[in-house]
Amino acid sequence: MSHNYALLGESLKHTMSPPIHKRLFELKGREFTYEVIELKADELEANKDRLMALTGFNITIPHKMGIIPYCDTLADSAKRYNSVNCIDNKDGVHTGYNTDCDGFLKTVAAMGVDFSGDVLLIGCGGVGRMMAIEAALKGAKLTIAVLQSDMPLAEQVKTEISAMKPDADINIVLNTEIPTDRSYTLLMNATPVGMFPKTDACPVPDSVIEASGAVFDVIYNPRETVLIKKAKALGKKASGGMAMLVYQAVSAHEIWDGDSYDDADIAQLISDMERLVEEQFC
Repeated sequence: MSHNYALLGESLKHTMSPPIHKRLFELKGREFTYEVIELKADELEANKDRLMALTGFNITIPHKMGIIPYCDTLADSAKRYNSVNCIDNKDGVHTGYNTDCDGFLKTVAAMGVDFSGDVLLIGCGGVGRMMAIEAALKGAKLTIAVLQSDMPLAEQVKTEISAMKPDADINIVLNTEIPTDRSYTLLMNATPVGMFPKTDACPVPDSVIEASGAVFDVIYNPRETVLIKKAKALGKKASGGMAMLVYQAVSAHEIWDGDSYDDADIAQLISDMERLVEEQFC
């Protein structure tokens, strides 16, 4: 029996979701349709029945909050961020999830890294906020480096984390004053610095990369940012943002169908999608 899925968003010209999900369905031999549904925020209500008839669907900007009233129940991940990017429809009960955090955690785990010791995060807006919260909840001693203009945002994130985990160890610094007198288990970039088309930029000086054991950059275009290239040249474990995109899709398939995947198949999928981005957009 064919199951019907979709991606809901507003402007989806450059989305990588259809080829990622297509491969994941095919790896398990599932019959499926996966369509792209572009709607403006004020069009959600009129399309509610169409969406809720789907077996499941993914949600991206700008609907991650707007879709919440249409969910019957929310998973803890969705409650934590007041944001839903995956809905599962089982017997007419629609459950909202946030698989972005799953994708992030799976990516770091696949690198063979954990959140013990000092972790450095550059930026904390949007996806950076999620990364900060997840890292802190996993016990990281977290340093958040931001622009002066983002200091209030960083303080807000720190307050949020402290409410969830009162003993969280969080230090906020300017990105020009990152301490290099310590080593970091993991350096994470959550800023757009280095993203296509301005691919020559790097969010941190070489000394910070040298002080880090592993590097994760949320950017997936280009395939390897200057930050990732420098980290690899120093022999560090390093991963770009495509891994997180693929792993959050894997989480959706775990939710929808209970599927699990071989590490080698996922590594190949990540590589193939990175190459597709290079061919299409660079």
